[in-house]
Amino acid sequence: MRIVDICEITKPISSPIRNAYIDFSKMTASLVAVVTDVVRDGRRVVGYGFNSNGRYGQGGLIRERFRDRVLEADPAQLLNEEGTNLDAHKIWSVMMQNEKPGGHGERSVAVGTIDMAVWDAIAKIEQKPLFRLLAERKGLEADPRVFVYAAGGYYYPGKDDSALRKEMRSYVDRGYTVVKMKIGGASLAEDQRRIEAVLAEIEGEAQLAVDANGRFNLETAIAYAKMLREYPLFWYEEIGDPLDYQLQAAMAEFYPGPMATGENLFSHQDARNLIRYGGMRPDRDWLQFDCALSYGLVEYLRTLDVLTELGWSAKRCIPHGGHQMSLNIAAGLGLGGNESYPDLFQPYGGFPDGVQVEDGHIVMPELPGIGFEGKSDLIKVMRELAQ
Repeated sequence: MRIVDICEITKPISSPIRNAYIDFSKMTASLVAVVTDVVRDGRRVVGYGFNSNGRYGQGGLIRERFRDRVLEADPAQLLNEEGTNLDAHKIWSVMMQNEKPGGHGERSVAVGTIDMAVWDAIAKIEQKPLFRLLAERKGLEADPRVFVYAAGGYYYPGKDDSALRKEMRSYVDRGYTVVKMKIGGASLAEDQRRIEAVLAEIEGEAQLAVDANGRFNLETAIAYAKMLREYPLFWYEEIGDPLDYQLQAAMAEFYPGPMATGENLFSHQDARNLIRYGGMRPDRDWLQFDCALSYGLVEYLRTLDVLTELGWSAKRCIPHGGHQMSLNIAAGLGLGGNESYPDLFQPYGGFPDGVQVEDGHIVMPELPGIGFEGKSDLIKVMRELAQ
């Protein structure tokens, strides 16, 4: 049993949308295939992975460093103790050989993308859905019903309040009970008008979350907080720079409602510092660490251990990214839910064919691995890379 190849292709996921910080006109993502010599049900086992939107594809790092470290390793050193499957933790250690600690940069995305594909292959080799495999290994009971919210509300050329209302209405009509929109890319007055338009549209049917994408300095963050606290929001997200823990801690004095952050923190050490110094409140705030951007599930498991040590429940984690990997983690390890992009970043966003949102939740299908084979438009692209 061995990994015979790791393939990568950088694919465009461009769109004319923008948030408060970046536009997506030239956005890319890495698609990775981990090819094994294992055969299940007459087909060679290939694990697939990709990085979340908002960070560019990492083909250079994957091909120049991390791919070759795995392929050049002794195949026996990449297997579990029984020799019956790949060991993601051992593969992760091989990828991170000769890497200095700290200063994570883009390597966390490259490793996280390969790690996703490795876990997909591991679960396929065991012929189990990944969420059930994770629950078994942790001694937990998997819950295939997962809360999901609809992320959108981007700034878009020519998009007025009526178009924004129409977008949010479409999410509610598809079964979502929480929707999210961007703020910080316009004036406070304009954003307040946009928020009120959405709240009028979804009143009594769904809650609204807002996302500043790390745009605000302390003064602007406070001004927005004073405006936002007048509305019943689901959360106020990524208020300032992700590493400005002092700003995040200060916001608790001005915003009593739930806050959310963490999608741009890439290690368990970063997560620990956020909890220690960021003033996050375990009774109401939300953590958005995304395994696909932060060294993968191997590192995410360490992050969950840190949260437990610091008195936080995994139920306060709702990962960024809207991908099926985090859906499996949520179902298998008892997270609070997952982000969803119903219309954006296709074919990578969304759920397997036939999966519907009902009362803000989806039910995981019983598909081996992460379940990419159940999404026809996505698996077609994946199999063009390797099969």
